[in-house]
Amino acid sequence: MGHGGNVIEELVTDHREVEEIFGRIEALPSGDKDRKVYTDQATIELVRHSVAEEAYLYPAVREHVANGDALADKELEDHAKAEQLMKDLERLDATDPEFDRLIGELMSEIRSHIADEEGNLFPRLREACPPETLDTLGDKVRQAKKTAPTRPHPAAPDKPPANKLLAPGAGLVDRLRDALSGRGKQG
Repeated sequence: MGHGGNVIEELVTDHREVEEIFGRIEALPSGDKDRKVYTDQATIELVRHSVAEEAYLYPAVREHVANGDALADKELEDHAKAEQLMKDLERLDATDPEFDRLIGELMSEIRSHIADEEGNLFPRLREACPPETLDTLGDKVRQAKKTAPTRPHPAAPDKPPANKLLAPGAGLVDRLRDALSGRGKQG
């Protein structure tokens, strides 16, 4: 979280970090308690990343990229699906038979989303935006991730301005809950 560089470099680095966590989950046998620990870590990173994208990346896509509204709407649909999967996973232990199915579905959904962003959306944004705009967006995304929620909130607004107003408050509550429970810290 908070790597430096323009918005695309920042978000691609996030993608690699989440993929690394997914690899750790896949390397463990079904039912291993660390699968839940890594799933919580992935969820924290994915929620922060999604909130930052929804607050700054997608509005920029709508403004600068041809057919940007349709692109941003599709990305928001992907986020909604992933957020619901993360919410469903939150209540399960790694030993629950449903856990493996849901984490597999989440990883598939996220990998598809990443491939679409990196193969389609990011190149179009890079072409449409001046480098200074991409740098400014990178700074805004890094700031947003610092105060973003760490737990899925599927019912929360995903478009400005409501998402920008509510995310820091939800983020504070989530981080307090995480600190008290130890969530997101490796075993």
